[in-house]
Formats: sequence, structure tokens, C-alpha cells
Amino acid sequence: MQIVISIDDTDNLYSRGTGALASLLASALEEKNWGRSSYVTRHQLLVHPDIPYTSHNSAMCFTADIADSCLADVTAYAGEFLHRESAEGSDPGLCVLAVDSLSDPAPVIAFGQKVKQDIVSMDEAYDLANRCGVHLSAHGGNGQGVIGALAGAGLRLSGHDGRMQGSLKIPAEGGKVTAGELRKLDAVDEVRSLCGGVPDDHELVRLGEKVKTVLLEGRAVLLVEPLATAADGARWQTCSKQRLRSY
Repeated sequence: MQIVISIDDTDNLYSRGTGALASLLASALEEKNWGRSSYVTRHQLLVHPDIPYTSHNSAMCFTADIADSCLADVTAYAGEFLHRESAEGSDPGLCVLAVDSLSDPAPVIAFGQKVKQDIVSMDEAYDLANRCGVHLSAHGGNGQGVIGALAGAGLRLSGHDGRMQGSLKIPAEGGKVTAGELRKLDAVDEVRSLCGGVPDDHELVRLGEKVKTVLLEGRAVLLVEPLATAADGARWQTCSKQRLRSY
């Protein structure tokens, strides 16, 4: 079965970020031979004075393919992991969603989109999780992170929100690589231009300081943009972190 695991509000200003914990949790599932984990995505939620958050108010999420018999073990371990690893003063929340068991994903996706725009209560999050049969639990503090955890799961499930946590490590001579070589990377499903074009495999792409994919149409897409003036044979460049902030 495929599951979605989402966590939120696990850190403080001095601790490891929630993205780092999500990556550790994804790796732990594989180390315990429970299944295969995907890349972690970051999902931006509403930033508002009435919403407590550490720095950016974002949830972290990944998918995993596991045996049905492992679901209870994975859920229990994830909860224990958050209780043990979350920072002092945080309000960690965990969502574990079994995709095939969700009869209608629309309400969960709509909840994620709502949390990007409006203030939502914990009661609303728990009510939706109960109605949809989704695991949602708090693991410290006041448990406020359950809102972001459920929202992150819905946004990942939509296939149209989020950018990868961390960045791609790409060996490249002179900071350039062909689009075809980028397409061969396991973490890249597609290379496409911000303006809709698709670079040919032989065309050179200049790599920025941090190269990230974004989640579009359920695929890990590496967005590039044309250079105003081609230099050193490169016609394209990867998008800066600033350009990707809308994802």
C-alpha cells in the first residue's frame, strides 16, 4: 500500500528543522525494511500573527510504499519518533494516510488548500481525520501541529503543491549539465521551463546554488528558465529559491 506521512511543528529556533526530522523518519522506514520512502516535500501554510510557528509555518511530507501488515508498526514508530526527537517547546503533529483506504481524497485536499489561506482549528482537523479514517495524533506541547500535518498530507495528495526539502546534488563540470542528464536523475521526473517550453536533451543548463524540484501533476519537476544571453553554451538555468517560493 501507499501511505502519506506528514509532520508539523517539531522544532524551535535552535533545533533541527522539521524537514530534517522528516528525512530521518523516511530513512528509518527503509532501514527497518518496512518499505520504500520517497523524497520529502515542504508545503507552505498560512503565515498569520494568530498562528504560532517557528520560522515559515510549513509542513513536511513524504510518501512510502509498504506492506499492509506494516501500517500499524509504521504509525506507532512515527509517533514515538516525534515524541522522542521533537524539540522542547514544540507542538508536534503526525498524520498517516493510507491512500487506498481513502474513499474520497477531495475533503483532505480541500483542507490542505484551506490551511494555506485561513485559520483552522484543531477540532476541525480531528473531525475531518475521523470522518475520513486518517490517523492524526499530537506528540507534545498543545498538539497544534496536527493542523499542519493533516494539511501537508492533503497538499501532497493533491500532487500540485510543495517543493523538495534540501537540494539535489548534481556533479557538473563548470556548473553546467545537459537537460538529458538531469532527466536521468532518480529524483527528477521531468525538466520543464517556467514559460512552458521543454529543453532538448542536448541543451546545457546552468545550475544554481540550490537545485530543487517542485511537485506538479504528481511528478517531481525541475523547473528551468531561459538565460537572457546564452553564455558558455548554456541556454537555460535552474530557478532560484526565490522563484520557487510560490510552490
